[in-house]
Amino acid sequence: MARRTSPSQHAADNVSSDSKSALTRARILDSAAHVLSTKGYAGLRLTDVAASAELQAPAIYYYYSSRDELIEEVIWAGIANMREHVISALDALPDGTAPLDRLLAAAEAHLRHELEISDYTTAAIRNAGQVPLAIRKRQIREEERYGEVWRGLLNDLSREGGLRREFDPYIAQMLVLGALNWAVEWWDPRRGSIEAVVANAQCLIRHGLSTAGQP
Repeated sequence: MARRTSPSQHAADNVSSDSKSALTRARILDSAAHVLSTKGYAGLRLTDVAASAELQAPAIYYYYSSRDELIEEVIWAGIANMREHVISALDALPDGTAPLDRLLAAAEAHLRHELEISDYTTAAIRNAGQVPLAIRKRQIREEERYGEVWRGLLNDLSREGGLRREFDPYIAQMLVLGALNWAVEWWDPRRGSIEAVVANAQCLIRHGLSTAGQP
C-alpha cells in the first residue's frame, strides 16, 4: 500500500540482503504508484521514480526489466488491494447486516481506499484508459473479480426487494462504480472532507437505488 512512510535506514541495516532487496522493490513500487497517480502514464519517468525512491535510475532495472513492467505491477496491485480492502470491510460487519447497509459500507471502503489510503488504487483508476491493453490484462481480470463483489451486493439487495424495480442490477452496479471511481478526478480536500464525500455517496445510493429512499 502507498501513502506510508518508508523503512528507516537503521531498520534496513538490520535485515538480511534478501529482505533489503524486498524493501527496495517495495520502495520502488510505492514511488512508482505515487508518480503514476499524480503524473499519469505519459508523464511517468523512471528518473522521477528513482528520485522518490532515493535510488539511481539504472538500479530500477535490477528489479523491473522495463517501465511498462513496473507500471503493470502498480495498476494490478491497485485493483487487487482495493478488492481485498472492501472484502475485509464487509467481513468485519456483524452477521445479519442488511444488504443495503453492506452496500453502503462497500461504498465507504471504496472511497476511502482510493482517496486516502492507496496511491496504487488512485493510479490504477486514473490510468485505466491510458495504458496499453498489453499491460492492462491482469488489471482487467482483477477488475472482473472486484466487479463480482459488487454484483453480489446489488443482487442481494434486489432479492430482498430493496432495489427499486426500475433498476437493472448490472447497470446500477456500473453507474455506482463509475461515480465512485470518478471521485479521484474531482475530489479536493480543500473543498470537502472525505467524510462528506462518503456521506453524499451513501445518500445517493440510499435514496437513488434503494426502496428505503422512496416516499
